[in-house]
Amino acid sequence: MRNSKTEERYLLDDLFMIGIYVFLAATLIIMLYPLIYVVSASFSSPGAVAGGKVFLWPVEPTLLGYQAVFQNQKIVTGFLNSVFYLVVGTSLNLVMTMMAAYPLSRKEFYGRKVITAIFVFTMYFSGGLVPSYLLMKNLGLLDTRAVLILPVAMSVWNVIIARTYLQNTIPDELFEAASIDGCSEIRFFLKVVLPLSKSIMAVLVLYYGVYHWNSYFNAMIYLKSPGLQPLQIVLREILLLGQVDMTMITDVEALEKMQGLSNLLKYAVIVVASLPMMCIYPFVQKHFVKGVMIGSLKG
Repeated sequence: MRNSKTEERYLLDDLFMIGIYVFLAATLIIMLYPLIYVVSASFSSPGAVAGGKVFLWPVEPTLLGYQAVFQNQKIVTGFLNSVFYLVVGTSLNLVMTMMAAYPLSRKEFYGRKVITAIFVFTMYFSGGLVPSYLLMKNLGLLDTRAVLILPVAMSVWNVIIARTYLQNTIPDELFEAASIDGCSEIRFFLKVVLPLSKSIMAVLVLYYGVYHWNSYFNAMIYLKSPGLQPLQIVLREILLLGQVDMTMITDVEALEKMQGLSNLLKYAVIVVASLPMMCIYPFVQKHFVKGVMIGSLKG
């Protein structure tokens, strides 16, 4: 039988676990409610949103906000541009990162520590904004799609994560066995290393994808043409500057309905801008924790 001290200890453990569950539940509510509110407001009527009637569920449900989003050509163009930067930029990032991480993970690669130190140096020191702008200008990248892709083609931090993952996951004996069978370095990288690196590649896709989708500062500095601007710049104008271009809507009836619906449009654009990342995450979630934990065992 349990004595009084043992029962007291079990009681304290139970209270501690209850406290943890209460804290986690409160944290979940605090983090989840703003998301639910934004989604509900995007489906509610303009009057309900303006009057503060929306609390948890949509009030007087309507798709007017989303109709306005997809009728606004500037928003559609920004969305397509963001998709382009996301797909092309993430693909280039993944290729460059894996190509840099693999040789740095090989112990027989001469000078890998020096190269790694040079990479790390660039994480802490840079020329600054003005020299970077002049460099982009001299390279002829200003006001082009390439200016949002080439300067950020590789992240040193992600290279270190991928290198550490390869060091801890790909044993040297595997390369020796492949070499005995006549496998070259490139073939070993393509046929053995990449298939065994799906977890860390999924993590890199998520990291780079979120960066490209949410990036707006470089576009604000380097791009002038409205046709090249990503969705985040359009969203920034709507949320911060309140500049909603109603002239882009050609339907007269829709234009009349859009008058005074700026708040509804803001919520709808937020949902549209967040949806792609929400759709990508479930497909990489099973690899995410594994890739991060394995890559963080040793530096």
